[in-house]
Amino acid sequence: MAKSKYEYVKSFEVEDEVMQPNLIIVRIEGCNFERFSDIHDLEKPNDEKALALMNSCAAAVLEEYPDIVFSYGFNDEYSFVFKRKTKFYQRRASKMMSLIVSFFSSVYATKWKEFFPLKKMKCPLSFLARVVCCASLEVLQAYLAWRQSECHIRNLYNTCLWMLLKSGKSAKEAVEVLEGTQKQEKNELLFQQFGINYRMLPEIFRQGSCIFMTQAEDVVKHDEHGIPIKRMRRKPRMIHNEHIAGRNFWNGQQYLLMELGPFDNEIKKIKAEYVRSFLFENKLMPSTWIVIRIDGCHFHRFSEVHEFEKPNDRQALNLMNSCAVAVLEEFKDIVFSYGVSDEYSFVLSKDSKCYQRQASQIVSVIVSFFSSAYVMKWKDFFPFKELKYPPSFDGRAVCYPSTEILQDYLAWRQVDCHINNQYNTCFWMLVKSGKSKSEAQSYLKGTQTREKNELLIRQFNIDYNTLPIMFLRGSSVFRIKGEDSVMPEDGTFEEVKQEIILSHSNIIEDSFWKEHPSILC
Repeated sequence: MAKSKYEYVKSFEVEDEVMQPNLIIVRIEGCNFERFSDIHDLEKPNDEKALALMNSCAAAVLEEYPDIVFSYGFNDEYSFVFKRKTKFYQRRASKMMSLIVSFFSSVYATKWKEFFPLKKMKCPLSFLARVVCCASLEVLQAYLAWRQSECHIRNLYNTCLWMLLKSGKSAKEAVEVLEGTQKQEKNELLFQQFGINYRMLPEIFRQGSCIFMTQAEDVVKHDEHGIPIKRMRRKPRMIHNEHIAGRNFWNGQQYLLMELGPFDNEIKKIKAEYVRSFLFENKLMPSTWIVIRIDGCHFHRFSEVHEFEKPNDRQALNLMNSCAVAVLEEFKDIVFSYGVSDEYSFVLSKDSKCYQRQASQIVSVIVSFFSSAYVMKWKDFFPFKELKYPPSFDGRAVCYPSTEILQDYLAWRQVDCHINNQYNTCFWMLVKSGKSKSEAQSYLKGTQTREKNELLIRQFNIDYNTLPIMFLRGSSVFRIKGEDSVMPEDGTFEEVKQEIILSHSNIIEDSFWKEHPSILC
């Protein structure tokens, strides 16, 4: 296909490969989960159904991505460990992290009714994610010991806190009672005041959950005599163990030994700061425009399974646009977004301090919120179609140093929209007329814009320029200041009323930006 003069903007993209022999962990944790749990009336300090939902999502992740061989989670977080020799998406940190958090979020929204049949999911849940690079198995062991220690510390504290709150104390009083208390004192408080033996609480609360892949025999079919035919299959196994970083547990799992290796020693002292030093983090350059671009993963297959109209499905595009509007409503630092087909680009203001401009956190929270919203809104746009499996999106962050280069980036995406849409319109009209896909590809090879337009007119009586403008130009979602905003006497806007607009404008032309000067001001 033809290239545009705007493609130079791709040079601003930075690769973030995690080099061998580092082991890779992707850790996700709920964003504003306390607010989410309050809205949905989750049981405090632990909701067994909510924990079971998290575990079910983690198992789905392991089944979907064979390179993940172990996971550990508690409360609203999960850590996923990749096999030592993984080549998953060329070991690109942003790709790996965004896909995992997107899929997890989609599964969470999809499975919600399974675990909470009488509760409606009222708002999308998003997760923060980051990559941890473990230089050795010893670092992985220390990481797992640290996370399980955090599970115990948090659960013991929260159990005490909520028992005090339920007994009538205010939040301030409960915090004051617990301030400075040690593990033994908390255990005594629970037993003496509430008759609770902490060690008798469910293991899932105290120890967290680990899920890892095992090889197990499975019946794949029956022969003509009804005899089952078995094959070895990968299956997730969930257990609760007090010392997941201990040699006895780890070295007893053959699959983990094969894919990662053995633990040689026991962890004597947990040093959280030591483990944190292995976090893979990219802080985005200050005073630059941040663009978060998300793309559907294997959306060709997703569109075929869900029988989307070709070359464009209006309802599928409307669903993407609705999710983009929801993202702008949730994240105030996003000033503009542009989408086409299964992709969307979100522009954060140059002076944004969102998540301290940490790339992984910004990308993960946006891509997970979008994924969750996509699932939740599916029935609004496809009331008679079942969502057959959760979608996933990958994402990346790119910085653009000037407004001119940012506008060229957006122009590049809109030019791509035209190039791809014109080709796909011709391609699918040829296929629908009886040609095979390979014949249609050969027919269009080397053709230019004018030739494609002539083909559509001559063979199918279609004037390309009269197609729906959303197909031709893509969709822009952005904020504008309301007409009723007033400037206070001190010259600053105290409360500027903003409206979110969805349009299908020509954003290549300067006239659009002149018409809406406040977008990139």
